[in-house]
Amino acid sequence: MRVYTWCNRVNEVLEVEVGDPSEYGEVLKEVGKIATIVGESEGGGIHLIESTCFCTPENSVGMNVEDLPVLVVSPEVMRGGWEYYRLVLFRHEDFAEVVRRLEGRDFTVEVLEKAEVRGSLSGNLLEADSVFSSLTGKQMDAMIRAYGHGYYRLPRSADIQEIARRERVKRTTFQEHLKKGENKIIERIIPYMRLYARRSGDAAKLTTADDQGRSMNHD
Repeated sequence: MRVYTWCNRVNEVLEVEVGDPSEYGEVLKEVGKIATIVGESEGGGIHLIESTCFCTPENSVGMNVEDLPVLVVSPEVMRGGWEYYRLVLFRHEDFAEVVRRLEGRDFTVEVLEKAEVRGSLSGNLLEADSVFSSLTGKQMDAMIRAYGHGYYRLPRSADIQEIARRERVKRTTFQEHLKKGENKIIERIIPYMRLYARRSGDAAKLTTADDQGRSMNHD
């Protein structure tokens, strides 16, 4: 299972994804013992809200860096016995201090990636997990294969039937995985798109121009 956590130090909001649908009932029962479930989604996802924040310096990275110029990017992700955090640091020396504090609390710290933030900060905070985690392996594979065959080029190098023939899979199965994957990605990125459009004057102008173009073409 995978757990995403948002915390404002008063309440915690968690989204729980269950990989095996047969375990959904058991997870729902256990979660209900410690939290109030405020909504459920299809496919083994549980949305819940804790009445009280469970964060302490002993179990939370955020509470150990609150006085530093460090941004902890939500959500935090828990899977496979590990917690994954994304931090934005503005000074090199703060990195060593973060590690020192966490190891002093007996945290096991493993750095998976360090990268320089280029451009605007807001434009760099889209987390890959938040976009791709809802896709199944077959849906991702279908989209990657479709891209490799030129399906997303303009004009397209191959249609779904041709790709399915080359890959030696059933057209209906391939099409189902591809379309479901595309729909999930669109659903995840549209909220980010709307936020970007609101803060970007250029995006707003482009949207207006596009709407006018459609009206003219319709007329």
